[in-house]
Amino acid sequence: MTVSALIILIYVLVLASYLGFELISKVPPTLHTPLMSGSNAISGITIVGALIACNEMGYTTLSKWLGMVALILATVNVVGGYVVTDRMLKMFKKK
Repeated sequence: MTVSALIILIYVLVLASYLGFELISKVPPTLHTPLMSGSNAISGITIVGALIACNEMGYTTLSKWLGMVALILATVNVVGGYVVTDRMLKMFKKK
């Protein structure tokens, strides 16, 4: 990987982190849990990328291990989002 490609990747990471922080900080607390539990399913995109990184031939061992870590964390995030959403919806069901 060239130095210019690494700088571009770091730039995208910093910009995405800043944008995500700014967007989430503007959400009122009453909407934060429903919004986050629903949007955790977007981590499915991360799961697909991590599967490609884990399985692609020609990638280094480091990228395969990082892909495996990303796969595990994204899976935990998706499952947690569904659990939170399920618990939240159970609060509105009649007993």
